[in-house]
Amino acid sequence: MDDRSTLNDSGKTLDYSDAVARILLQDTFRMRCLEALAELALPQGFIGAGFLRNAIWDAQHNKALPTPLNDIDVVYFCHQSPRQRDDELERCLSMLVPQANWQVKNQARMHKQHNHAPYNSCEHALSYWIEQETCVAVSLSQSGAFSLLAPYGLEANFAQTITINPRFPRPDVFKDRVAKKGWLKQWPNLRIQPYSL
Repeated sequence: MDDRSTLNDSGKTLDYSDAVARILLQDTFRMRCLEALAELALPQGFIGAGFLRNAIWDAQHNKALPTPLNDIDVVYFCHQSPRQRDDELERCLSMLVPQANWQVKNQARMHKQHNHAPYNSCEHALSYWIEQETCVAVSLSQSGAFSLLAPYGLEANFAQTITINPRFPRPDVFKDRVAKKGWLKQWPNLRIQPYSL
């Protein structure tokens, strides 16, 4: 599993791949979602954002039951895929796991929403998401191996922080999301990292 591991102060590699695998393997709902996505074999198909972020925060807070997910954010990357394909994929995934609220977005188009230059991969696209801890995604191969995208590493996720994205900081959106999503109430050990722009 590739988690784009980061380095700590002593220079030792912080590899969270085993911890992530343990967390996911204990969650039958998340595993069903990952297995459903694997069946579609999408190019660069991953489930991102709260799917992995929240699972890590739940584990860090020793929650007996997973925090319910509002949606399941699927990303993939294909220049030839028309917009309506996202809707078709959502319907396919809903047939496989109807309990999930699937949201599918082809990241080859998403740069247009923010007036960015075109993204070159899913990892490039998610590196612009609002919080550093949200810039994570996971997939499951048909052989059962996990693969991770984490352009900023996973250290912050396991440190229980909420950090504004250093690459594309949007402080107003960041503050609004922290307030509306109630993360500090749901996971009281989380800390908002100070930032200056």
